[in-house]
Amino acid sequence: MKRNVHCVIMGGGRGTRLYPLTKLRCKPAVPLAGKYRLVDIPISNCINSGYNRIYLLSQFNTASLHRHVQDAYRFDRFGKGFVEILSAEQTEYGDDWYQGTADAVRRNLIHFGAGEEDLFVILSGDQLYRMDFSKMVEEHLRRGAEVTIASKPVPISEAPGLGLLRIGKDSKIVDFVEKPSNPEVISRLVPPELRSQNQEEDRCLASMGIYVFSAPCMLDALEGDATDFGKEIIPSLVGKKDIRCHIFDSYWEDIGTVRSFFEANLQLTEDIPLFDFYDEELPIYNYPDLLPTAKLGNCALRKTTVASGCMIGSSSFDRCMLGVRSIVGNHCNFKNVVMMGADFYDTFGEEVIGNSSAVKIGVGDGTQVKDAIIDKNAHIGREVSLSPKGMKDGWADEEQNIYVRDGIIVVIKNAIVSDGTKIGIV
Repeated sequence: MKRNVHCVIMGGGRGTRLYPLTKLRCKPAVPLAGKYRLVDIPISNCINSGYNRIYLLSQFNTASLHRHVQDAYRFDRFGKGFVEILSAEQTEYGDDWYQGTADAVRRNLIHFGAGEEDLFVILSGDQLYRMDFSKMVEEHLRRGAEVTIASKPVPISEAPGLGLLRIGKDSKIVDFVEKPSNPEVISRLVPPELRSQNQEEDRCLASMGIYVFSAPCMLDALEGDATDFGKEIIPSLVGKKDIRCHIFDSYWEDIGTVRSFFEANLQLTEDIPLFDFYDEELPIYNYPDLLPTAKLGNCALRKTTVASGCMIGSSSFDRCMLGVRSIVGNHCNFKNVVMMGADFYDTFGEEVIGNSSAVKIGVGDGTQVKDAIIDKNAHIGREVSLSPKGMKDGWADEEQNIYVRDGIIVVIKNAIVSDGTKIGIV
């Protein structure tokens, strides 16, 4: 009997930890690394692993996600591959929003059409990593496992925000605790081989939120009313099903907060970044890029990545990520800035905004920005000063759509920041 591998990417809920980047879009659609979206990472990993039956489960603000997937992933019709977005809908299981990761999969079982020999690969839509899922699947089949969980050794200081597991003989999982806070529980889950022999921290095995399920086990696990894999399904299966661990010890970052998103982007500007977008053997896919090359004035660039279609004046940039169609005027200073760029060139900015003194898309002359994320299509005027320094976390200017989150100043998508605005200490 032919075995199909169904890759299911969890789009997440409202994305409150990534807010305000998720104010107008769902988490998988958040732009990344100048020209990608978060969803491009798991989709590309699936394709590079040889799997092309890909389902994306999402429910909030999915319009931009639909546009991106339709533009970027058009498979050869003879290969029978697809990326299909499945949004919450009325079914016999309910007519409200997905209540969690397991609930989302349960409601869409009718769409998968899985046979008894099939496998499910469950993935997150907000992580940065490169992984060959076929190796994990082969290991799962070789061991005769019912569930396999990808895990990564992490310092115990990071443990409270993750699902921790302990393994026994043949990598069988014998204990699993979701996001423990009790130090004694965390210490219990540290295996002897990961205990520190010097001044470094002990490490423990943390779930990456990546699972391989055999179809019968998946159907059995979803028989009840459990709503989440990490909090309910996985702990309930320990000791009842054959659950194994697949250890992954390369770069992996959970981009769940504004701070982690900010740092993940800026580390890409390093000479040797932790994640390599330049790997031609295992590329990260995206929509076809028909933009012109970037145009740079007499500017100073240090550890700065400039995407295609940018037009940059005589300005200074230190450790910055400038996304597609980023427009920056003269005499600007950027330090530690992630600028996502724009969806279009604002050739007729004043008419579009409908105001003779309107600010066009991009950044005007003489503007200073530090420790910031500038979302897509933002209009930032002349002589503006933006920095989180001196600002209380959680502060917001709702009128100009500027927020301070996790020590980062965020100018959200489509925001209009007036000439001369001064926020924080640059």
